[in-house]
Amino acid sequence: MTDISALTQDEADLHFLRRSFDVARRSVAHGNHPFGSVLVDRNRTVLMEMENGYMPSRDGTAHAERLLATRACTSLPPEVLKHATLYSSAEPCAMCSGAIYWAGIGRLVYALSEHRLREITGNHPENPTLDLPCREVFRTGQRPTDVVGPLIEDEAAELHAGLWRK
Repeated sequence: MTDISALTQDEADLHFLRRSFDVARRSVAHGNHPFGSVLVDRNRTVLMEMENGYMPSRDGTAHAERLLATRACTSLPPEVLKHATLYSSAEPCAMCSGAIYWAGIGRLVYALSEHRLREITGNHPENPTLDLPCREVFRTGQRPTDVVGPLIEDEAAELHAGLWRK
């Protein structure tokens, strides 16, 4: 078991990104797309995890980050969210970035970039990727959102191996 408190910030970021990969794997096991997110407070306590929720209703808005942001802002106080970090297996799209912003989550760390995801998925009908960097979305806001990423992209890309064939 890893002593999270003893990790540097960079090490903690990688630890929780890999946890988001575990959530993404769980998502695939549940019949969904390979995306996962984890919300961690300033003390490095996991507050919640969320899988992609595309199936069974084929809800194209049920991205893991959007679902987590909605759940977080309706169940946690703004002061907690301001100092929380959302770890995501892939860069949040424009919709998810907006949800993270509106939820008031102060920090984002992601693995696979939207650009790289688009290269992997191509023009798949279930993932018509918006190749708009999340930093561009956050830059237009009135409060800061710290962003770290992409990190360990090759490892994150493995989550998608063979899953986006038409």
